[in-house]
Amino acid sequence: MLDRDGPTPIYLQVAEVIQERIASGQFRIGEPVPSEAALEAEFGIGRTTARNVARELRRQRLVHTVTGEGTFVGPAGVSRVKPSRAVHARIASDLVARIRRGELRPNRAIPSPQALMWQYGVAKSTARRAVSRLREQRWVFTVPQRGTYVSDPAQWPEVSP
Repeated sequence: MLDRDGPTPIYLQVAEVIQERIASGQFRIGEPVPSEAALEAEFGIGRTTARNVARELRRQRLVHTVTGEGTFVGPAGVSRVKPSRAVHARIASDLVARIRRGELRPNRAIPSPQALMWQYGVAKSTARRAVSRLREQRWVFTVPQRGTYVSDPAQWPEVSP
């Protein structure tokens, strides 16, 4: 899809893809565009290139960025579409389901925040909030400098997040 050997910079090619998605209605006014991590994963680009994509879309006045929340279609000040459920809660629920199915076993590490960033296309703070939520509910425990592990089933809460 991307011409990595051609004269057009990769960030402009990716920005054009996002622009086409906006024009086609795939991304509507107020909706978020893919995060830097999601762009990295989808297009196989680096973080700097992903940042340049957002910068180019802002330059074209197609999107605006809200610090700590993301980049949204349309000019600053438009109403943003709020997801029906917080992304970190959805990630936590997915991990709980994997724990219950036995995919993530007791005393074994869960995916790192970096891995969650790539898998879900979210910011580091969102991935950390998901893990924090699981820790608060005792699904997991963290060992400093080692990682976060699935708790013993006796520690699990009665209800899912």
